[in-house]
Amino acid sequence: MPEASPAVLILGIGNLLWADEGFGVRTVEELHRHFRFPDGVRLLDGGTQGIYLVQHIREADILVVFDAVDYGLPPGTLKLVEGDDVPKFLGVKKVSLHQTGFQEVLAMAEMLGNYPRHLLLIGVQPVELEDYGGSLRPQVKAQIVPAMAAALRFLEHHGIRAVARAIPLPEDATISTPETIMRHYEDGRPCAEDALRIGDARLLADGRWRGPDDFEAEIGRILATVDMEGAG
Repeated sequence: MPEASPAVLILGIGNLLWADEGFGVRTVEELHRHFRFPDGVRLLDGGTQGIYLVQHIREADILVVFDAVDYGLPPGTLKLVEGDDVPKFLGVKKVSLHQTGFQEVLAMAEMLGNYPRHLLLIGVQPVELEDYGGSLRPQVKAQIVPAMAAALRFLEHHGIRAVARAIPLPEDATISTPETIMRHYEDGRPCAEDALRIGDARLLADGRWRGPDDFEAEIGRILATVDMEGAG
């Protein structure tokens, strides 16, 4: 009886809202647009779902992860890490909370007795993270194609062969949501005067925003609205 084909998960993780943090998601999107994969291969935009990814990890025999990782290398550097070293690199220098979460996902999958036999992390050293609403910097965007090539080589080594699409899928054939298509995301960004760039510190200091006078009352109002909508 022939051996069953391995279950493969190709996962992009990261937060599109913080510039180069979106590298993993953008790379898996492009891989989906440019290549067809055999049955048993799943491409997933994991975003910042963290622990909610554990079941997907448990089902994978082969796992490829794209992510922005602070390796302490020159900005824009691509680095591949395999096997047991992957969790170590995801936690040495965190660029965001999702990396700690993904370490925990891997640990939980192992604890539950379902851990990928083969694991590859394809990470890029970010150039810029403190840019809320920003897109990938050119040095990081330039690593998308090399990152895809590295993933394809790794998969082929394990007997998984992708086929290049004669015509790439249109941008709106996304594995994510239409609102986050890179072209829309970049072209529709407001100017810096209208859209805060660096997050909470600037937001809280900006006179155009103020929190509710009674926080507890506001939470109660929101919950009551949700309850009414659920009852309807």
